[in-house]
Amino acid sequence: MQFITFLGFTVLVAIISYLSTKSSNETSKDGYFLGGRSLTGIVIAGSLLLTNLSTEQIVGLNGQAYEQGILVMAWETLAAITMIVIAVFLLPRYLKGGIATIPQFLERRYDKTTKAIVSGLFLSGYVTIFLPVVLYTGASAINTMFDVSTTFGISENTALWLTVFGIGIIGSIYAVFGGLKAVAVSDTINAVGLIIGGLLIPYFGLSLIGDGSLTAGIDVLITNHPDKFDATGAEDSYVPFSTLFTGMLLVNLFYWGTNQAIIQRALGAKNLVEGQKGLVYGAFLKILGPLILVLPGIIAFHIFEGNLEKPDLAYASLVAEVLPKPLVGFFAAVLFGAILSSFNSALNSCVTLFGIDIYQEYIKKEATEKQVVKAGKTFGIFLAILSMIVAPFIANAGSVFAYLQEINGTYSIPILTIVVVGYLTKYVPAIAAKVGLFSGVILYSISQFLIKPTFDIIENINGVPTVVSNTYPHFLHIMAILFVLNTIIMLLIGKLYPRKEAYVQFNSKAVDITPWKYLKPVGGLVCVIVLAIYIYFAK
Repeated sequence: MQFITFLGFTVLVAIISYLSTKSSNETSKDGYFLGGRSLTGIVIAGSLLLTNLSTEQIVGLNGQAYEQGILVMAWETLAAITMIVIAVFLLPRYLKGGIATIPQFLERRYDKTTKAIVSGLFLSGYVTIFLPVVLYTGASAINTMFDVSTTFGISENTALWLTVFGIGIIGSIYAVFGGLKAVAVSDTINAVGLIIGGLLIPYFGLSLIGDGSLTAGIDVLITNHPDKFDATGAEDSYVPFSTLFTGMLLVNLFYWGTNQAIIQRALGAKNLVEGQKGLVYGAFLKILGPLILVLPGIIAFHIFEGNLEKPDLAYASLVAEVLPKPLVGFFAAVLFGAILSSFNSALNSCVTLFGIDIYQEYIKKEATEKQVVKAGKTFGIFLAILSMIVAPFIANAGSVFAYLQEINGTYSIPILTIVVVGYLTKYVPAIAAKVGLFSGVILYSISQFLIKPTFDIIENINGVPTVVSNTYPHFLHIMAILFVLNTIIMLLIGKLYPRKEAYVQFNSKAVDITPWKYLKPVGGLVCVIVLAIYIYFAK
């Protein structure tokens, strides 16, 4: 019964996506890579939510909440403010320029070499880090929920390989053969399912704790674990409160404003109004994020009395404990949709980056739009297979969520730096962007992978040398320091060796860029809500 429910919902999403996109023109660049510039606010918001959420976040963030409580909600609530900032300042510039990729803007602002370097950084990050991690964590979750190895009488390793390839193949069909619109439509449907299914977990969890009463369940949690409801994290916590004003803002600006896999949804908007609506609707959804990504972890801590073997087991254990059996298939389908979304969205962005920024630019300059799309699809198939092969080897990755956040800083801050400087200045030259990129990557790598380990405090536990703490500054603070340093370096180069002519932004007139008249008041409301949440949970 559970498997039938799972299969039914998954097939329904596929059918609706096919019917919604079968008349789309997928042979043109705009049609394939940007959904024909036809996406509406609701579709953009749904796609943003599902692209952002996957098992490494649902499982990982709840695992962190299991350990340290509500303070880790910063990854969600601060994103809401960031999305408003992007809707006001960055998106109008993106749509005015008619770009399909962030590297396209960098070519206009700096030069082709800068564009190629950034495209390479994006692709390398997706291929070696993001895509395999999404496949691995997703496959592990599905295997646990359906006990695939026992059901089919195979080893856990074989089950992992089969599930990885199953997710990878289905995700590839959406991303490679359907284009952005197919990805966005399927994301929107799954977003509804994720919100419903995700809210059911804390509902049943609180009802169990409160003997059928939600309010009683909340009272029990707050009374018994007041430390879990302190939003102001200490300096040795996962999210120190001070990082909210330094690296946390920068990480969110990069992720929501310059990360190709995310911003591509807004770039496909039919006009600026719909793009800004999509970001604002998405911001409201991010405010609700802690109910799905944080509260279940705290509930699990109470129910299991903090005795789980690993914090990352908190969410799956809670689902198994509180969710009625008839709903397990539906929830697994929703989770499967979240896994697919993150995978196929990143893969679609890789296809876009390769087709437009590399194939057409360096391999076949005279290629027709149809040839560019075909080359992108071929590259996407190769990339998907490579990711599927790599994914099962991440079995000992440890805390995936924390690892991803730290390792992504290698390329996120350098790219954010040159985008911000590019938009805010007119005379900073291309050489400054190249220096900023290389210095950012090199300095962050030295900081986190060479210097940081020397600050490890090691103790012998059961005769085994074990790292128990580290006194090095939090990686979010390091990101902020390097962002400022790289900005200064670029501005200094711009002062000494300025461009001969001031940069003037290109006006493509691809879509109407009249702003949404309610953007500022509604955006202001989002910011006030986020501030109120922090004031309420401040200790």
